[in-house]
Amino acid sequence: MPRIVGVDPGWGLFVVRLGMAAILIPAGYLKWFQFGVLTGVTTLFGTKYGLPVPQAFAVAAGIIELGGGILLLIGLLTRWVGLLVACEFTVAAFFVRWRLQGYMDARLEMLMLCCGLLMFLTGPGRAAIDRD
Repeated sequence: MPRIVGVDPGWGLFVVRLGMAAILIPAGYLKWFQFGVLTGVTTLFGTKYGLPVPQAFAVAAGIIELGGGILLLIGLLTRWVGLLVACEFTVAAFFVRWRLQGYMDARLEMLMLCCGLLMFLTGPGRAAIDRD
């Protein structure tokens, strides 16, 4: 990939990774410690969103967002976390947001899906523990 003004493109991936972590960590924290993954989030996922096995979806979302966000922040297991983020946000974008609220409310979820795929396909970029 060509460089612009001598800047390694890996720094662009680093910025995307930090942006993802900045979105995922607070969302995961709220799921676990404010709303309660096994109570409030499960109820929301089951009643409002109509997801099957809402408890499993709630726990998975909490783990992917908080744990995955922390791993993205430090650049560890980036490709696998990217794949999990892409899977979570595929469900969030197309089976929840778009279905219930339309395209305009699904944009963040679709962007996170794309960012997850980017991390899966390219790796972490610069300033990461992973070296691939």
